[in-house]
Parts: sequence; structure tokens; C-alpha cells
Amino acid sequence: MDVSLLLAFVAAAAVISLVPGPDMMFIIAHGVARGPRAGVVAALGMSTGLAVHTVAAAAGLGALLQAAPAVLDAVRLVGAAFLLYLAWSAIRSSRQPLTESADAVAKGRPLRKTYAMAVLTNLANPKVILFYLAFFPQFVVADGGWPVWAQFLVLGAMFIVVGFTVDGSVGLATGALSALLLRRPAVRRWLDRLSAAIFGGLAVRLVTDQSR
Repeated sequence: MDVSLLLAFVAAAAVISLVPGPDMMFIIAHGVARGPRAGVVAALGMSTGLAVHTVAAAAGLGALLQAAPAVLDAVRLVGAAFLLYLAWSAIRSSRQPLTESADAVAKGRPLRKTYAMAVLTNLANPKVILFYLAFFPQFVVADGGWPVWAQFLVLGAMFIVVGFTVDGSVGLATGALSALLLRRPAVRRWLDRLSAAIFGGLAVRLVTDQSR
């Protein structure tokens, strides 16, 4: 693979990762609601989802899904339903008594659950599949000496490293800021409501954005 092409890919990936999108908003929501560790773990979960998409794209599964719009629509609806569930959970948390909410902050949501939710949210977003099919081929050379599937895996790995660096930093920063506020149960309620608004907004966007 050409080094200059790889450098161009890294630069493009960095710009794309810096633009706020659904994944970053999900990470911010968890960082705000649960603190810095949850923000970083959410970023790790998103990266894991991207790893699955990378393998699928390399295996040609992405093109197969693109050729079946009904499957993509089903994935879209499942993802929206999952985000609405997260919004409802955040609203329910905000309605707990202040003392109960304070205890919840101290215990925190298990990080493995945050990780699993991030992975599922990423996998349930058909836009990621379409993005891989539209973006990666621009940097794949048919006669570059490497099989196309191997080039997809390398590009995917680089994209994940760049994305996790950006998303992990965002999760850590927003989580550190919210950690200063989470000691006050009343503030906690508003942070849960903010998380619910983000999750709900992402669900609406996933359902209404029908572009291919």
C-alpha cells in the first residue's frame, strides 16, 4: 500500500472523527451521565463496533446489505428502538428520589453494560455500513499488490485508532467535567435529562434520515 495514500487516509479520518456525529453524541451522553470512565468505555465500545463493520466490509457483507434496502431499514428501526430505550432509561433515572439518585451515582452503571450498549448502538446504525462502502474504496488500489480485503482491514484498523483517539479524548473530557457536578443529586437529574434528549434525538435522526 502506498504510504502517501495511507497518510491522506489518516488525515481524512481525523477530520471525519472530529466532526460531531451520532457516535460522538452517544459518548458525550454517557460521559456526562456516568463520568470519565464511562465516556472512555463508550468510545471503546464504538470502536469495537467499527471493528465488526471493518471485517464485514472486507468480507463483502456490506455490499450485500446495501443491495438489500429492506435489511438496512430493519437495522435502522432496531437501532432507533434501542436508542429510545436508552432515552427512557435516562428519564426514569432522573425521576428517582434525590437520595436514591445519589446512591446510583456512587455505584454507577456497570462499565460492561455501557460497553455493550455502545457496541450495539454502532452495529445497529446502517449509516456506518454505507460510510465504509463510500469512503474506503477511494483509498483502495486494485493493483496495489495487496488483496482488496487486506487493504480494507488495514484501513479499518487505522480508522479505528484515529477514531478512538478522538472519541476517547472527548469521553474523558466530558466525563471529567460532569464528575465535578455529579456530587449534587439535583444536577444529576438534569444530566440524565440531557442524556435522554441526546438519545431521543439520535433515534429520531436514525428513523427520519432515509438517504442512501
